[in-house]
Amino acid sequence: MQNKTCAIIGAGVAGLSLAVRLAQKGYQVTVFEANTYFGGKLSEINLTSDTNTGINYRFDAGPSLFTMPHFVDELFVLAGKNPKDYLQYERLEVICKYFYEDNTIINAFADKNAFAQEIETKTSEKKENVLDFLEKSAQKYNLTADLFLHSSLHKLKTYFSLKTLKGVLGLGKLEIFKTMNEANQASFSDKRVVQLFNRFATYNGSNPYKTPATLNIIPHLEHNIGAFAPKGGMYAISKSIFRLAQELGVKFCFSSKVKEIIVKDKKVVGIRLNGETTPNPSLESRGTPLPSFEGGAGGGFSEILPFDVVVSNMDIVGTYNHLLPNENAPQKLLNQPKSSSALIFYWGMKENFPELEVHNIFFAQDYEREFKHIFEDKNVAEDITVYVNIGSKYASEDCPQGHETWFVMVNTPNNTGQNWGEITKEVRKNVLKKLSKILKKDIESLITCESTLDARTIENRTSSSLGALYGNSSNNRYAAFLRHANFSSKIKDLYFCGGSVHPGGGIPLCLSSAKIVAEML
Repeated sequence: MQNKTCAIIGAGVAGLSLAVRLAQKGYQVTVFEANTYFGGKLSEINLTSDTNTGINYRFDAGPSLFTMPHFVDELFVLAGKNPKDYLQYERLEVICKYFYEDNTIINAFADKNAFAQEIETKTSEKKENVLDFLEKSAQKYNLTADLFLHSSLHKLKTYFSLKTLKGVLGLGKLEIFKTMNEANQASFSDKRVVQLFNRFATYNGSNPYKTPATLNIIPHLEHNIGAFAPKGGMYAISKSIFRLAQELGVKFCFSSKVKEIIVKDKKVVGIRLNGETTPNPSLESRGTPLPSFEGGAGGGFSEILPFDVVVSNMDIVGTYNHLLPNENAPQKLLNQPKSSSALIFYWGMKENFPELEVHNIFFAQDYEREFKHIFEDKNVAEDITVYVNIGSKYASEDCPQGHETWFVMVNTPNNTGQNWGEITKEVRKNVLKKLSKILKKDIESLITCESTLDARTIENRTSSSLGALYGNSSNNRYAAFLRHANFSSKIKDLYFCGGSVHPGGGIPLCLSSAKIVAEML
């Protein structure tokens, strides 16, 4: 009997990892990607300086923090491979360096005892309070991981298990009726430490003054497990999974925009490409013509291609609005408030900064006001928190010796029609002012090349609704239950993975979404 066929729409990290899992299960998998590259947000860009020297810089385009690396390793082990033959990484000794307006500098050491001691040395907070907080963070993770991260919340059997009972019995420890900020203020007396731990709300595009304290599981990932640096940069993660998928026989079709998911009698039967009735070069180059569908154009290729199963790794809003135009969409879920977006500057720098780490945060003085601007006023405050990732500190091949690659990010609202040209101009000015003041150097004079990414371009390049980085926001205690399921309850053999569906955005959660779908199949 011929193996089942599966079309995956989108070659983001969830689509790539799902392709590996399904190929290992025996599916014939084809991945369709509208762009010319794989990786989605986890891709790369290359810039050349505007000087006569023509210096080249490589940047990771999107996610810059690597946690839970065992989620990636698992893919290679599943395929009987040695993960180290595909992806190598090392644990960072300093997870992040924090800079405050009052000149306080805190090194977040990977060793949690050293980190706690650093906080006690630099602030009025006691070391024991930090260690106790991290222990509670681990407890929250252990109570919720099996239920929320590794299982479907939309299958009845999930709620008749020991892991669900464990979560229910530990409900009080999850602090779902407190905001993250309220819980952190109860844990720490020093406002600088509260601000440091409030920052973790931004890891899924939320507001620490609104999101439930359950999200205080996030510090556990960094401070109890660790943050890691992949050899070759973050894009090496995408490249390693893509390579494995190819080795397992997965077909990849780039520049192949899917126009529609074809449904007949409430069952998926295939996909329609974007008006192509002649051979698609990216399909043809793989050497194996895809089968024709009835009514298609002949010659071994067709505008409509049949598949037994279809999985969308595209944003769930776009999936319904563009690929399922004739189906009833779950508007209540699709209309949930979206997460924040980002404004990113990619700067090639002609100087080294030994005082900086791979990850650096330059805090705003009034943190609550910054989030009010993002989520209520839908603009960006003048005093903003700036994140600077210097990928070349662990991927030295990304630029010449003596230079650095700076990924400079500011949290912003999602795209609701703002004047992004004016916002970018103003933010750039304020970012340069803050960095120059704290680092005591004229930062602008050191920039040799530059590129910018805002909510509009994020939306255009990745099909993310409104340019939101993480799909729905988590600014209410029921947010985990208001994400779309990983399957369609109305259309047989239609599934969903990626950051806009359960369990959420970010590399580990996207990988989890792929695993959930694979286990369903």
